[in-house]
Amino acid sequence: MAKIIKNLPLAIATVALGIIVGLSSLLVSVALDLTEKLFLHFQESNLVPVDVSAGGMRRFTSVLVGGIIAAIVWYLLQRHYKPVKLGKAVDGQRMPLVKTLIHVYTQIFFVGTGNSIGRELAPREAGAALAQKWEDHFHDNKFLGLDAEDRRMITAAAAGAGFAGVYIAPITGAVFCMELLYKKINARVIAVSLTMSVIATLIGSIVKGYQPYYLVGSKTFQLQILPLALFLGLVCGLLGTLFKKYIGMAKAHRATTVNVLAQLPAVAAVTGGIAAFFPQIMGNGRGLAQLAMNTTTHSKAVILVLLFGLVAKVLVTLFVMKCGGYGGVLTPSIAVGAVIGAFAGMVYVSFIPGVTMAQAAVLGAAFLLAASQQAPLMAMFMLFEVCHLNFSAFLPLAMGVAISIALSKWLQTKSFFA
Repeated sequence: MAKIIKNLPLAIATVALGIIVGLSSLLVSVALDLTEKLFLHFQESNLVPVDVSAGGMRRFTSVLVGGIIAAIVWYLLQRHYKPVKLGKAVDGQRMPLVKTLIHVYTQIFFVGTGNSIGRELAPREAGAALAQKWEDHFHDNKFLGLDAEDRRMITAAAAGAGFAGVYIAPITGAVFCMELLYKKINARVIAVSLTMSVIATLIGSIVKGYQPYYLVGSKTFQLQILPLALFLGLVCGLLGTLFKKYIGMAKAHRATTVNVLAQLPAVAAVTGGIAAFFPQIMGNGRGLAQLAMNTTTHSKAVILVLLFGLVAKVLVTLFVMKCGGYGGVLTPSIAVGAVIGAFAGMVYVSFIPGVTMAQAAVLGAAFLLAASQQAPLMAMFMLFEVCHLNFSAFLPLAMGVAISIALSKWLQTKSFFA
């Protein structure tokens, strides 16, 4: 009985925050949908992940206006506030709720207008800030107060649940909590993080439904794909580590002063100019990743389009962060890895039957994500969940992320990658 009473505050916080964070993620999804509809007259889906029907001028205008407005908001916000990193929040640094939510919805607005950055950071930040607000409110309550370690765990779990409620991926949300934020795996944190992510997923699915985020065709992976998984694990381990390095450099030198007012609109103008004729550059990378997964031929035109998309997405996303933009890099990493996987698949499927280019793209996405985020379990489960794969995908996914992260860890012992 004493043990039950001791764990009751944690159980109540887990369920309550699962509901609260789920509602927060639902509102984030609604805000994104409304922004896309208002600026682009566009409803995003897995069949149409980017706005390909609007004219080039509408795309250019949307991206540019979004960049200008976001630059003004971020400049004014950061005069009195510096965004708190999730790892710091888990360790106890406070996230002021109102300013954090302004920051969160600016990210969603920015990416919803078509600017090139991931949108998964926003719901995670909202989840962590809401968890801290719960902890602060009930800190002195003898029935609902949590000890210091449980507060760390709840903050990390809420951040993961925020992701789960937007991407409808409860296992990924729980693994994100354990692997990247809380950095402990035991029965207690599994129960808390998974329960919270499942609740948030159920609420988030009211708006998003339960459809695959990416369409990959055949979801059954044959054993003959394993040599390709080995090769892509090595290639994506190398390239993902490079991408991680340059992401870190861009963030370290991010514009935060009045320079944001010039630099971010400038990179938005470049992004909009590219989007005018290549809409897959827009948003979080879903369009480019889906383009790679839809590839079935290896003509010169297809190769050039994918190569252009790869280079443009990497450069524009890095410059967005350097010039003052905020957002996630998970989905841009998936887009980059998917294109690399598609390139490898073009060669491989010519010699090995039973493998599709879409499957190669999925593997590339997972392996590059593992290296760029240093999170092999999250990468494996994320692609498994958002693509609605079946159990046959686990062997090549596990094999490749293991190779990718092992190579990445080794490379980071070398001075060039440090």
